[in-house]
Amino acid sequence: MTGDLYLENFIVLLAGFAFLPLILVLSSRLGLFTLVREREAQVFTLFGKVLGTLEEPGIRFPLFQFGLKALLVPLFGEMHRVDTRLRQNYLRDQMVNSGEGTPMGVGIWYEMQVNDAVAYLFANANPEGSLEANVSSATISTLSNLEMDKMLEDRHQLSQQVRHTVSPLSEKWGYRLGSVYIRKVAFTDRQMVDNITEKVVKRLVQVTSAMKQDGENRVGLIKSQTAYKVSQKMAEASAARPAVVGDALNAIAKQDPEVLEAVLEVLETERLIASGATVELIPPGAQVLVSLGKNQHDEGDTSRQA
Repeated sequence: MTGDLYLENFIVLLAGFAFLPLILVLSSRLGLFTLVREREAQVFTLFGKVLGTLEEPGIRFPLFQFGLKALLVPLFGEMHRVDTRLRQNYLRDQMVNSGEGTPMGVGIWYEMQVNDAVAYLFANANPEGSLEANVSSATISTLSNLEMDKMLEDRHQLSQQVRHTVSPLSEKWGYRLGSVYIRKVAFTDRQMVDNITEKVVKRLVQVTSAMKQDGENRVGLIKSQTAYKVSQKMAEASAARPAVVGDALNAIAKQDPEVLEAVLEVLETERLIASGATVELIPPGAQVLVSLGKNQHDEGDTSRQA
């Protein structure tokens, strides 16, 4: 008897495991419970009217949320699943004209997230397409006829302006517009791109040459200033040298005149040697100077007689 009891329990358990998935599926189809996923909203409608919305993730029982009407939803209503995750989209090559008449291609990136599942389902038949069209038209109207430098440099402010333009209408349709950013502003005319590139290259060459010339001028100025300061210091040193030498010679003369005389003779000899002049040595006792003196005296007497 015990063995038969164990066998019956095992058969019941096996049957329970076999029919449990079927029971769960039938219960879900009958609307007894539903599984709400993360970042998902479930909207229940009955006879064309909204019965309610479930947004908290987990196992939920519509019967407890909406009452006995929930049992009629599988027969006379419908359950809509709405994805509430943050979604991103990128619009490429939105054509605008700059203030200079240049055709430009603009790429804009934006985020959107459903915050009202009921309005998202029933306020607009194609909310994603409407949002894309609104972002595109707002971008074109905001950037058209702007100066090229403003279009290239002020993209953050322009992106905020596009977002403020589109957000009020998007909230009426059940979704919230997130970050909007103009990521790319490009030229569409290839010849124009080549011309601008050539101009930029020439400008870079001019700037490089100007920087090089400015550097050379600065180096020359530094060299001239350095040479001027060096010559000034050398002149000051040359001007101070006679005073220093004179003070030294005066000190030597007070202490030992003979040493001073020897120093002066040495200095005079050095000056003679440095001058390169021809030096003739006359032996002691020579009468050359006396003869020269007599000749000069005779010449003077002759000139007086004449």
